[in-house]
Amino acid sequence: MTTTNAPGERKIVTFSLGTQIFGIDMSSLIEIREWDEPTPLPGVPDYIKGVTNLRGTVVPVIGLAERLGWEPSAIHSRSCILVVSIAGKQAGFLVDEVSDIVLIDANEIRPAPDVEIGEPSVIAGLVKTQTRASEAQGAAGDIMVLLLDLEALGLTRQMDIAA
Repeated sequence: MTTTNAPGERKIVTFSLGTQIFGIDMSSLIEIREWDEPTPLPGVPDYIKGVTNLRGTVVPVIGLAERLGWEPSAIHSRSCILVVSIAGKQAGFLVDEVSDIVLIDANEIRPAPDVEIGEPSVIAGLVKTQTRASEAQGAAGDIMVLLLDLEALGLTRQMDIAA
């Protein structure tokens, strides 16, 4: 069953990496999986944790924190894999905790700051939203969510190598 959002509304899945909250468009999400150690692969970048089998499809598992240049996520009871579709290919992202599914107004999305870095920004924008309480964030309230641009992560070449 699918639901239709009002014009200008988008559903996003919010999740944490450390103390930061990120969001991805719900339409990119295939499923949320409990953490299971993937099969490691030789000769791939460190942020590719390995591959896993998703109903007969080999899916690369990416440590999202490492891909963003941060310290690797510590595996704990709330760690999970967000399986997403990027340019018609599937990938799994290791995240610390899934927070919520929220409806946002597309008009409320603000552009990411223009800073000089070595690669294109993977942040599609920022939006303020309310969240429920979580282990990572503590009490419920307004938070700033960084919306990820999955295609800007530049994973399609590595996904071909890993799969």
